[in-house]
Amino acid sequence: MKHFLILSFFHFFILSAASAQKNDDIWLDINGVRDLTADSIAFANQARPVPGSSRKGNNPVLFLIGNSTMRTGTMGNGNNGQWGWGYFEHEYFDENKITVENHALGGTSPRTFYKSPDLWKRSLSGVKAGDYVFLELGHNDNGPIDEIRARSSYRPDGKLSIADDSIIIYNKVTQRQDTVYTFGGYTRRFINEVRAKGATPVLFTLTPRNTYEADGKTIQRKLTDFTPAIFAIGKEMNVPVIDLNDISAKKLEQYGPWKTDYHFFLDKIHSSAFGAKMNAASAAEGLAKCDDPQVAVLKTYLIPEKVFPNYEEKLLAWEPNNYNKKGEVIPKTKTAEQKKSAVRIFLCGDSTGKNEDKNPDGMWGWGSQGYTIFDESKCTFINCAKAGRSTRTYLNENRWEEVYQTLRPGDYVLIQFGHNDIGGIDKDKERGVIPCAEDSCKVFKSKNSGKYEVVYSFGWYIHKMIVDAKEKGAIPVILSFTPRNEWPKGKIERRNNNYIPQWDAKVAEENGCEFVDVHNISADFLDKKFSRKDGDAAKAKQEASIYFNHDHTHTSLLGARNNAQSLAKGLKAIKSPLCQYLK
Repeated sequence: MKHFLILSFFHFFILSAASAQKNDDIWLDINGVRDLTADSIAFANQARPVPGSSRKGNNPVLFLIGNSTMRTGTMGNGNNGQWGWGYFEHEYFDENKITVENHALGGTSPRTFYKSPDLWKRSLSGVKAGDYVFLELGHNDNGPIDEIRARSSYRPDGKLSIADDSIIIYNKVTQRQDTVYTFGGYTRRFINEVRAKGATPVLFTLTPRNTYEADGKTIQRKLTDFTPAIFAIGKEMNVPVIDLNDISAKKLEQYGPWKTDYHFFLDKIHSSAFGAKMNAASAAEGLAKCDDPQVAVLKTYLIPEKVFPNYEEKLLAWEPNNYNKKGEVIPKTKTAEQKKSAVRIFLCGDSTGKNEDKNPDGMWGWGSQGYTIFDESKCTFINCAKAGRSTRTYLNENRWEEVYQTLRPGDYVLIQFGHNDIGGIDKDKERGVIPCAEDSCKVFKSKNSGKYEVVYSFGWYIHKMIVDAKEKGAIPVILSFTPRNEWPKGKIERRNNNYIPQWDAKVAEENGCEFVDVHNISADFLDKKFSRKDGDAAKAKQEASIYFNHDHTHTSLLGARNNAQSLAKGLKAIKSPLCQYLK
């Protein structure tokens, strides 16, 4: 997948790196300061919390200690498109029982984090009895021991060691004598100093890399010997160990290469927001399943529905209404068991799929009329569309996740977006996407929230939904968006030369998906009824308004039913397998 970053950042990064190489200096980070020098750490500490400052009364605090996989960059705010899992870990804990503080810093190793008084000693100063400390360090425990970044631990015989051993060297970076411990030596010191405070340490294996074995299906776990070392130390010192590497790697293996790629950003180690959220979830899941009594109380602070959300139960609780021609509700009798066992047809879309759907004279989405075309004795139609959403916001609000997690083999997913996708990306409602069918993305800073976000293209979001659905064994069907009540020269507006329908068709074809051109099928119907030979656009729009409501986009009950019928016509025209579920 191609990645495109804000131009100013891209140029700055290249120039900084080139300058660092030229001067044979320590690499500069995104903010133009040197990693792990006094000025860079002072700058980083403006973003890192004051240790213990989140504590509520006598409640415990969970301290996160790690490197860039836990907090990327100096500020850890995603301004380079990378995120650490520590940014999202707090979402899994009840803040009324425990607060979570991310004290990690990018570029650190066990050695450099421990040696800097402004990192480890500063973090430890806020730790009290009853607190917890998550330790995930090791990605940067490499390279020369005495130059460049001088962050590797001591490796007797060139191998990672869990023995508590050390060596005295002359550090060319700090230009002073330096005692360097083994990986085991540093880890033991972290553990002992946490316990000296009366707190509980928990070890984590490293987050996985985006590297596959030769079979192209298995994430490499042999890239590092840290996992057995961490488990060995944990066993020896009686410290709980969460195998974050394995939990997340198994997820990536289910995803496949394309999906795995976008869980990383810029390289094969650092995670995108997708990857960071996945790792944060894996950390919470690992903790929840850990049977070590030392974390028994900590597990009670987790939010169960966040760690193991029951999306199936939520969707089964959904009960759609049927309506007569007057828009009056017709009670339904399908049981939960019937809904669970039947093939499900999901609709994901915007207000043209789901609207108020209750006032006979109000705005209606065609999903409310799904029962008029689908045989409910053979399938369950579930309308998961939401007014005002674009592909981007539908994803960001976790709406797609709910559908994705509920899908099972044989289900169908109707994907119909477009009306809200072309608009402000970093302004206004901030729901716009990059306008193209190809996979692309760019880092934007929200003018509303001030936060950074990687925004992808329309084609990428549709591609993701297709890949996700297929991963679950479900069948995605792409629909073009509904027509608007606009009549240039007396004929209904056709946006065939516009972006959305072309992108829908292209992405569907590239992914071997069915494509139903609802846009033109509904437009054909309306054109036949209301087009004007005299070119009177105002008259045509007025007469066609019985199919619309409120504006030129949203449909009336009559218009919603027409769009539902257009879908049925389109499915029959392409001889879709979905036809077996039509009335």
